[in-house]
Amino acid sequence: MIRVLVVDDQPLIRAGTRAMLESAEDIEVVGEAADGAEAVSVCREQRPDVVLMDLRMPRVDGVTATAQLKKDPAAPLVLALTTFNDDQLMIEALTAGADGFLLKQLTPQDLISAVRAVNGGASVLNTELSRRILRRLSGRSAAPTSFPGAAERIDQLSEREREVLGQVGLGLNNAEIAERLYMSVSTVKTYVSRTLTKLHLDNRVQAALLASQLHLTPGDDPTAG
Repeated sequence: MIRVLVVDDQPLIRAGTRAMLESAEDIEVVGEAADGAEAVSVCREQRPDVVLMDLRMPRVDGVTATAQLKKDPAAPLVLALTTFNDDQLMIEALTAGADGFLLKQLTPQDLISAVRAVNGGASVLNTELSRRILRRLSGRSAAPTSFPGAAERIDQLSEREREVLGQVGLGLNNAEIAERLYMSVSTVKTYVSRTLTKLHLDNRVQAALLASQLHLTPGDDPTAG
């Protein structure tokens, strides 16, 4: 069973999310929380596998709670819930360690699939939103990196690893990168995993943000070339 904690300040949304998730035979909702502070407390008590984290909440917001949870030795996976126009909030959540983000306007099956995917080790991203965020970051002329430690370790990457990292920074998935760089998907996956390890990053989302902030991407348009 995939153990899930639902975090949202609106009781009706929590109840609806719980109902959607519990319609799946392999998902169990082990708790609910109305704000970030309660989320951290319940999470440390129940030890869920996945936390569905609303970002805009009173008292302690979802970004702050995500950062606190990710400091734990046995940190849960965090899926941030957001609206389409929350670019800056999404950047902050992903920098804090969120393993992906979901639009609140999603279907029950999409929600269940996302929970299964992130629990299985995939980064859950909305492609349109992630590419828009990365374009926004790459357009900043002097944006400071959110991962200074990782930035200092960039020189440890091989030329091929840097090339793959640049493609990740465009918001491309492994299959798209494989096609562009004439590799197998499994080889791309290996390069991405090795790059995350060398840079001490939690997931490919953070790698994409870093690549964009350091201007390692070959261009702002992921469909170019």
